[in-house]
Amino acid sequence: MNWNTWKTPLKALVVLATILLSLRLVLPIQKSIHLGLDLQGGYRLLLQLYPTAEVPQITSQVQAETIDVIDRRINGLGVTEPTITKVGSDRILVELPDVKDPAQAERLLKQVAVLEYKIVPEQVVAQAEGALAACNADPKNTKACQYVAQGAYAASGPVVYSGKDLKGAQAGYDTAGRPNIDFQTKDPAKFGRLTTKAIGKPLGIFLDHHYLSAPVIQSPIFGSGQITGSFTEKQTITLANELNAGALPVTTKIVEKEGIGPTLGKIDLVKSLWASLLGLGLVLIFMAVVYRIPGLLADLALAIYVLVMLAILAISQASLTLPGIAGFVLSIGMAVDANVLIFERLKEELWAGKSMRAAVRVGFQRAFSAVFDSHFTTIVGAGVLFMLGTGTVKGFAFTLFWGTVVSLATAVFVTRFFVDLLVEYDVLTAPEFFGVRKADLGVFSRTEG
Repeated sequence: MNWNTWKTPLKALVVLATILLSLRLVLPIQKSIHLGLDLQGGYRLLLQLYPTAEVPQITSQVQAETIDVIDRRINGLGVTEPTITKVGSDRILVELPDVKDPAQAERLLKQVAVLEYKIVPEQVVAQAEGALAACNADPKNTKACQYVAQGAYAASGPVVYSGKDLKGAQAGYDTAGRPNIDFQTKDPAKFGRLTTKAIGKPLGIFLDHHYLSAPVIQSPIFGSGQITGSFTEKQTITLANELNAGALPVTTKIVEKEGIGPTLGKIDLVKSLWASLLGLGLVLIFMAVVYRIPGLLADLALAIYVLVMLAILAISQASLTLPGIAGFVLSIGMAVDANVLIFERLKEELWAGKSMRAAVRVGFQRAFSAVFDSHFTTIVGAGVLFMLGTGTVKGFAFTLFWGTVVSLATAVFVTRFFVDLLVEYDVLTAPEFFGVRKADLGVFSRTEG
């Protein structure tokens, strides 16, 4: 098979397939491109992980386990498409778009949610119930609230059952219409033996050492039971969600939080899109005016570049942020810069007296090293930013990295393909169409002579 015969059709097929695949991935654009918090509004929280007696060191595995628990809890809130990522070795970034109750989300992220059952002495129950009533009536009553938070737990017996032994939990109501939590056990026989031995004794229920209630065991309990206490309906929903998601392996603390309103995000989106379109339009006009036909071909390649970049955002399910749009626009500049280098080199070859076909071949070949070096250094910088950066910095680095990679491909392959088509079929190949006057053809060689 003669490669020269099939080279152009194969290149055309690759370009066409790229366009069609990108369109398939991008459309409809409202569903394929996910907007970041700064464009659609939401809540961003940075969590610091702290070691505990059970987990003395924060490792990547501990980070991953914590992310899994947080993800299950957030999904229980009904938040669509939360973004949870590692930050460094001991932090986690949580981004919640369109969250309706930020305070509830904060509680979910901070509360370890270790549920424990203990057999509690009756005098401890009496004191704990009194302290719970006093604390609810006056949260500033330090003594009462401290006893509820830690004292009752310390004064009770050993842990006889825990939340990790539960199969599931659901928010519900008792016979009197008060909010409570229904639960099912993984091992009914084990829970049955425990409650059989403790009939007539108070079974204390503690969440993160915090006293909830201590109902008296009236009869053996096997497959299911109830957690009662002074709950509101929202509290039972949150607690049931936490129990189903599991306990956090370590203590967490919110060290940074940021809320963005949807109205502000929409304004920023509109302004950034207009700025991007204006910048892109000026670039297209500049290329067409200065470089004539090659400039128009570069504009067409630039349109393909934008389409491929949108496809990459869609397939990677990355969120488009304001810094991401900035990286996107900056990479467009990189793409234009590559074409400028190539076309200026092409003009120099024409000035040196080469034919149009030779000028295109040599111009692209000799400009490649400069184009590749400039793109490669940007790719390396964007890669380092993505690996070490956090939050919106990652969004900027992501679009800059892939934008530069794609712009390199469109400059040296797509634009070259379009220019080669014109030269091969001798269409619009007059020097004037390439920004060179006929009188200037071979001017370099005449000067040397």
